[in-house]
This record gives sequence, structure tokens and C-alpha cells, in this order.
Amino acid sequence: MTFDSLYFDIGRLDRLSYGDTFVHRLDPRVKVIATVLFLFTVISFPKYEVVALVPFFLFPALLMTIGEIPVLFILRKVLLVSPFAILIGVFNPLLDTRIVAVISGVPVSAGFLSFLSILLKFTLTVSAALLLIATTSFPGVCHAIRRLGFPAIFVTQLLFLYRYLFVLMEEAMRIIRARDMRSFGTCGTEMKVFARLIGTLLFRTVDRAERIYCAMLSRGFRGDIPSLKKYHIAAIDLAYLATTIAFLAVFRFFQVTEGIGRIAQELFR
Repeated sequence: MTFDSLYFDIGRLDRLSYGDTFVHRLDPRVKVIATVLFLFTVISFPKYEVVALVPFFLFPALLMTIGEIPVLFILRKVLLVSPFAILIGVFNPLLDTRIVAVISGVPVSAGFLSFLSILLKFTLTVSAALLLIATTSFPGVCHAIRRLGFPAIFVTQLLFLYRYLFVLMEEAMRIIRARDMRSFGTCGTEMKVFARLIGTLLFRTVDRAERIYCAMLSRGFRGDIPSLKKYHIAAIDLAYLATTIAFLAVFRFFQVTEGIGRIAQELFR
């Protein structure tokens, strides 16, 4: 993947947030609350719980379907950061060898179950966070948490981090293109050349940051970035939040999967 394609791939999440579906039109505060409740519910399961986590895939699946978010795009993003989750739990089967189940004659260790649980929780939480941004936009999420009472300085830092990530990448693109135009073959690929490019990027970043900050102060910046778009929580937003809470409560506090398993056993006897 080239640097240019990587840049536009990062910005695709923000472009997806400009859709006009039911999920996109919901109040950002409601979506933030629903996503946070989903995250806490998923991570609250014991480390050996696997089957009970499966029904929670309905939440991201419905969001992707109703919000018209490409499934493969979200899947690629999840796979991109999956090595972190794999490194966390890859040694669990070696450290916890206690046999807890036998499936079709194959013994299953407790360490393998905890490793699988980590992967499922990781997939659910990361996909939910990505879908929140894809249906709300990162600035929309920041303004929502500001309205929910988060400190202005924290929200402003998040907005700056997201906004100037693209500015930094644009500067890096200009430097790389200039290097490519002046290079032939393997010329210009030495480590000392990349060190100089990084130094040039750092100086440009510092210079631009000072100019931007002076421009913001001259326009009355006082530490808070207000949103021009006003949101109002309507009945449909409350209905969405209530439905999400009911869904999470049912699958968290009731053994739904065990009940479905018993019914399936009775039917196939």
C-alpha cells in the first residue's frame, strides 16, 4: 500500500460518516452512550466465557447493515490491529493447560478458552468503536462527549489530534513526493536520507503549529471549540438507546445461548 492510498484509507472512516441513514441521523450523544454501554457489557464477561459473547455480534452486524457500512472495510481495520490482541493472549494455552471441556474427542484447555475470549472481546469492542466513528465522525463524537460533560481541554486535544493527523500526513506526502522526483533507482533510500526527511517534517510541523496557534488566538480561541451543528435528543433517539439497553441486559444477565442450545438438543434428538 502506497503512502497516498494509506492517507485516503484513513480518511474513509470520516467520509462514511456523511451518510444519510437511520443510524447517521441519531443524536451523537445517544450513540456514544450506547457504544460505551456495549463496550462495558462485553468486557464484563469472565475470561473463560466464549459462547455467551457470540450473540453480541448482532450489534455491529445491525449497525453495518442499517448504516450501510462496508463489512470488508471494518474487517480490514480490525485485522490491522489484531496482532496486539494476539500477543496478549497467545501464551494463555501454554500457561493454563487445565482441561475444561472435550469437544468431539478433542480436549480444550482453559488457556485456549481465555485466548479465544480475548479475541472475541477485541473484535467486538474495536468494531463497535469503528462503527461509532463511521456513523458519527470523530469530530461528532468529540462534540458529543463535550456535551456529556467531559473537560473542554481533553476534547480540544482529541479534535486537534485527529484534525492535524491529516495535515501532518499531507506534509509527509509532499516531502516523499519531492524525494521520489529527485531519486533514481535505489538512490535516496538510504537511512540517512530518511533521517533528514523526518527532521524536515519535524521543523515544518513546529513552524505550522506556531502559525496555526497564532491564527487561532487572533480569532478569539479560548480553549474550547464549539460545534455549529446543534443536536436535539428526540423520541427515536431514546427508543434506540432503550432498545440497546434491553438487548445488552437480556444477553448479559440471562443464559440465552444455553437455552437455545437445550432447545436445539431437544429438536435433534
